[in-house]
Amino acid sequence: MNLPPESAAPAAIEPSTPQAPTPRPRGPMSLVVLAVLAVGYTLWATQDLILPVLLAMFFALVGNPIIRLLLRIRIPRFVAALAVLCSGIALTVLLGQQLVQPASEWIREAPRELRSLAPKLQKLTKPVQDANKAAQNIARVAGGDSAGKVQVVRTEANDPYRALIATPRLAASMLAVVLLTFFFMVYGQDLQRHAIALLPDRQKKKVTVEILHTIETEVSRYVLTISLINAVVGLVFAALLFFGMDLALGQALLWGTLVAILNFAPYVGPLIGMVVMLLMGFSSFEDPLQALVPAAIYLGLHTLEGQIVTPIVLGRRMALSPLVLILALMVFGWMWGIVGLLLAVPMLVCVKIVLARLDGMEGWARLLE
Repeated sequence: MNLPPESAAPAAIEPSTPQAPTPRPRGPMSLVVLAVLAVGYTLWATQDLILPVLLAMFFALVGNPIIRLLLRIRIPRFVAALAVLCSGIALTVLLGQQLVQPASEWIREAPRELRSLAPKLQKLTKPVQDANKAAQNIARVAGGDSAGKVQVVRTEANDPYRALIATPRLAASMLAVVLLTFFFMVYGQDLQRHAIALLPDRQKKKVTVEILHTIETEVSRYVLTISLINAVVGLVFAALLFFGMDLALGQALLWGTLVAILNFAPYVGPLIGMVVMLLMGFSSFEDPLQALVPAAIYLGLHTLEGQIVTPIVLGRRMALSPLVLILALMVFGWMWGIVGLLLAVPMLVCVKIVLARLDGMEGWARLLE
């Protein structure tokens, strides 16, 4: 007997297999290299515009933890930002007043001091000079007595108008940094909120909020902590020079400030500091052993700070690869000079945080550790 169609057995439905996610399209490596070169050239060519913005963001990151503490005691953000900025400017002016006279004296006496240092260094380099003279004599005998070509070296005369042009530009850049720092402190969160609102996807908004919050909290805490550590290192170094080496207070503060600033650039800054302290010691003291004391004090303080204090205070969260750090210091120092050395580490930390939060980029973040 034939069954009606209604009672027929239903056909077996095969389970649908989930489709594999389509891989993200990737551009050729040549385009990536060209994009990196284009970005690097743009950063170098537009440094007069970019550096004030980056410096303002750096100073705002230093002041944000203090502003958050003031907000907890019911102080408005505008007043808190104004108080932090004015306090920083006042401390800078007071420190500058203490450093102007010893710095000008050192600049005025440096040529004479270095000329007195030349005979001491000449004794150390006498074997090398003798070998160089012998090599020149051998080359002269081998090449005959014919006179060499005379090279004309053109020297550029000092242009008095260049200083007149550079001074207003420097003043305008400093004013721009101050104003941008204040606006970043006051309106930075509103700018972030409006920028996030432009994103169409909810998931992208969530990831962007997490990235910006992490950068604002961890990087600001890192920058403030490093600034305080470097300030303490500079003060301790100045105190040891003042009480232990009988240097004048202004000179001790000058070298302590230089040590604190150089300590922002890992590896490169301490290396420059060691050379400067050796020159300062040999030009200020006649006894060779006493001349080595400032460099020895600086080396001991830097070792104590780099190997014990900073790892204990910051832990391993902001650990960066020494090789990547050296490369970043070379690149940013070549592009932006001293300011690039100051900003290299915070920018590298920001890049590491962003890569750690993006899907598929965790390996690059681990590469920086």
